[in-house]
Amino acid sequence: MRERWFGKTGRRVPELALAGSLELGDALVLDDVSDLDGLRAAHEAGTPVVVRASSPEAVRAALSRPEVASVVVTDEKLLELDLRELTYG
Repeated sequence: MRERWFGKTGRRVPELALAGSLELGDALVLDDVSDLDGLRAAHEAGTPVVVRASSPEAVRAALSRPEVASVVVTDEKLLELDLRELTYG
């Protein structure tokens, strides 16, 4: 499983996690990545950004943003996504 930095906390977290399996602490939790200014501001402040996703497309969109530390899903099937295939076809 690939990992990403969790803001300025100094810890690494899975880039894709099942809801409830990741301690979110003071992370900014979003339902999508449409607020680019908010993503950038949180990233610059060192605040971890976590995005909820319910489809492969939403997972891909969230992981394409470097500001996003982790994507949280409720459907275990999304944990099995081939992220390379999803990204590059």
